[in-house]
Amino acid sequence: MRLENKVAIVTGAGQGIGRGIARAYAREGAAVVVAELKEHRAARTADEIRELGGRTLALATDVSRREAVFEMVRRTVAEFGRLDVLVNNAQGMHSHKPFEEITDEDFDVFLVSGLKGTFWAMQAAFPHMKAQGGGRIINMVSLNALNGAPGLADYNATKGAVQALSRTAAREWGKHKILVNCIAPGAASKRGLEFLERNPEAARRILEERPLGRLADPELDLAPVAVFLASDDGHFVTGQTYFVDGGAYLT
Repeated sequence: MRLENKVAIVTGAGQGIGRGIARAYAREGAAVVVAELKEHRAARTADEIRELGGRTLALATDVSRREAVFEMVRRTVAEFGRLDVLVNNAQGMHSHKPFEEITDEDFDVFLVSGLKGTFWAMQAAFPHMKAQGGGRIINMVSLNALNGAPGLADYNATKGAVQALSRTAAREWGKHKILVNCIAPGAASKRGLEFLERNPEAARRILEERPLGRLADPELDLAPVAVFLASDDGHFVTGQTYFVDGGAYLT
């Protein structure tokens, strides 16, 4: 119960990494807002949290729309009275493309949902966290921003920008006891897993790059780090990026 009486928003919590973190937060005692583009996915995760005995609110949220992001925070505070933890995990996606074939429209899929969506959510959360004397923000980034994974120039650039945004907020908001950190996960989304199934050579290479020899389980491997950063255990950590990737950062 390390998050007892805390209120958390997890975007993209209808599946994958977001779902794993949302479930872990609920088990640790937090009330969890499941913010998800697809309403049925939000409802599914919220039902699972209720089965765990947790408090929850399912919100169909498009993080590529500023008004939707601010409404997400407003609804959270109206429902639960506060906001302690914000996890920016949602990210629009499209298929891999060579650098020279990426269009403005392709780039905006990542840029708007990933960078602007995170930026808007942080701005919306700030006054509430400041007024209550602190809060935690956890942003999902990627090792790809450092290693320049091919076919993902727009995704990589977005994740690098989110990391820079997080460090700046950590520096500016530390005086308000708002801690901002990043997680670079070594787990694939549903679309990512489907890509690996279609591309066994890519799957083999990705696993070989990890000393631990596997991708992360969102709930068992990644969520504990998100719990640490949201809990009192992480009270003196800000501006950091945690590579929870089975050692892929080493290669």
